[in-house]
Amino acid sequence: MPLTAIVGDVHGCTAELEELLDQLRFVEGADRLVFVGDLVARGPDSHGALALARRLGARVARGNHEDKLLAWRHRGAALGSEHERLARELSDDEWAMLEQMPLWLDLPEHGARVVHAGVVPGAPPERAPPQALLKMRTIDRRGRWSEEPDAGPPWGATYRGPPHVLFGHNARGEPQLHEWATGIDTACVYGGRLTAAVLAQGERMPRGEGARGVLRSVRARRAYSAGKPGGSRR
Repeated sequence: MPLTAIVGDVHGCTAELEELLDQLRFVEGADRLVFVGDLVARGPDSHGALALARRLGARVARGNHEDKLLAWRHRGAALGSEHERLARELSDDEWAMLEQMPLWLDLPEHGARVVHAGVVPGAPPERAPPQALLKMRTIDRRGRWSEEPDAGPPWGATYRGPPHVLFGHNARGEPQLHEWATGIDTACVYGGRLTAAVLAQGERMPRGEGARGVLRSVRARRAYSAGKPGGSRR
């Protein structure tokens, strides 16, 4: 039966991505691959991650790192040395991939929505600020979305679906398992794990602790970036 694999933040960890797909026995042309964004940057092989996604016909939600590169390309926004080096290396085809990444993806057959960082509780994504979808982590004391990890409760704890939201961005050592939202950035680029939610054809995304049953992961081969899970890294 065909499967859908929704993969957390890869950050250029292509070897781990290939290992994860091997573990899942992913079948090219039959199974479906979806990414929550931040396919590139920080890790060792952004070009390989993009090439693999393109070859497998993956759907990719835009992450804040893809958005940062696009802001440099279109508006001359400042970049750190690592990102600027990557930006100058990207081919026309790779830029075209980044341009085509939407801010969210809907998977109605799984009752799911895929977004990089989160959704503003009570607001449809088309009415939310794009930066919220790309960077939010928490809901502050005034009920506003925040990038900061300690401004208030995780946004997913206050969100009520449907749909069930699968997201990344807020790297943690373990998946975030909320009733209507599941965070699958398990900090691969920082030496953690690369995690995917794996659903059979027509299977609805389980809620809360039930989501643990559809998660699969592989260990990072090493820490590629000096950051650590749980912090606010833009």
